[in-house]
Amino acid sequence: MSPLLSRWRPCRVSWMPAACWLTLFSSTLLADEPILTLEQAISMALADNPSLAQIKARSEAMAAIPSQEGSLPDPTLNFGALYLPTANGLNLQKEDMTMLEVGISQPIPFPGKLALREKAATFEAEAAAHTVEEARLQLAREVNIHWWQLMFVHRSLLIISDTEQQLKQLARIADTQYRVGKGLRQDVLSALLAQTRLTKEKAQHLAMHRAELARLNALLNRPADKAVHLPDAVDVHLPAIGSAPDLQAQSEKSRPRLAERKNAIDAAQSRLELAEKDYYPDFTVGTAYAFRQNTPDGQSRSDFASVQLSMTLPIYTGRKQAKAVNQRQSELLKERYALDEAHREIQTEINAALALYQGSVEQFELLKNDMLPLAQQNVAASLSAYQVGKADFQSVIQAQNAWFDYQTQYWQALAEAHQALAQLAAAVGKEPL
Repeated sequence: MSPLLSRWRPCRVSWMPAACWLTLFSSTLLADEPILTLEQAISMALADNPSLAQIKARSEAMAAIPSQEGSLPDPTLNFGALYLPTANGLNLQKEDMTMLEVGISQPIPFPGKLALREKAATFEAEAAAHTVEEARLQLAREVNIHWWQLMFVHRSLLIISDTEQQLKQLARIADTQYRVGKGLRQDVLSALLAQTRLTKEKAQHLAMHRAELARLNALLNRPADKAVHLPDAVDVHLPAIGSAPDLQAQSEKSRPRLAERKNAIDAAQSRLELAEKDYYPDFTVGTAYAFRQNTPDGQSRSDFASVQLSMTLPIYTGRKQAKAVNQRQSELLKERYALDEAHREIQTEINAALALYQGSVEQFELLKNDMLPLAQQNVAASLSAYQVGKADFQSVIQAQNAWFDYQTQYWQALAEAHQALAQLAAAVGKEPL
């Protein structure tokens, strides 16, 4: 092998040293930026994302409702002056029935209503708490997906930068061969055309990089153009995952969306029972004490005490209570349908993510173990054959293009596998086993 060829050896992707990569950003651009791992990105999003904070605030507000719903209405304090004579001015002593009264009354719902109101509000508060957990799962999934997409684009740009240098070296080799009469001018032009094609690829990937950077920063509640320093080493371990039925069984216990829907059903059931209680009257009990003044000649008058009990009369049941019961029955039916729909959607999410994961793992293993080593050997063999006149330059370019494509596909397959894992974790409600 020629000394030039020995210096131009493509880096092995599976254990590529840092020296193989040409850095995309200058060291001054990312020098002050800490490395952003996936775990750190997820933690930042869970701490600072405004959409999640909004859902948390709603849950906290819902948690304050049950005690309010389970409390009696506030009592009413009454003050009054009774039977004041209007002839010849207001006089508290002239008439025996003139008195000043103070009283208090307390509305009391029919027994069981307050408990049902508090019970329904409690279920709704628990559903809101599960909504927060569901939002956390979905946010972690989104961060995971965009972090890995950014990692794929970042690695693709590094591959492009490395390939640019290799193509420049190929162009110099072709030019040298042409000058000594062992090559064609067309070979030099082919190398330049390959560089132009790569420049186009680079422009497309730079645009993708800016877009993914903006999406990830939005999830982290940071400025859209804030630079991200990704780690040099990433996890290439892809674990074995259970079957779809096993994952679905896990989701029954751990997926917050299902718990939320079940709480919504319990709340709707309590609201229905409360509506049925509205056929019964509510009560108001009260007491009052009336003070009378002495007579004009100084004789004392006794005071009066009174108690009262009143109740509502549900006489419009056909237009009110019966309609309310029908409404609550429909709402309960709606929540049960929503639970069935959630089950179907979760099953679809699990099956789709599992299929994507298995396909990505197969592609990744094939690229790592077979296609990349062969492509690397093909590049070296074709270049060596070209330099001794046993192969044309197009075979070298084709080998280089295949090597470039397989490296890109390697990182794409790895990113898609981890993205599918994130989707599975969100669908199941925890890390899939």
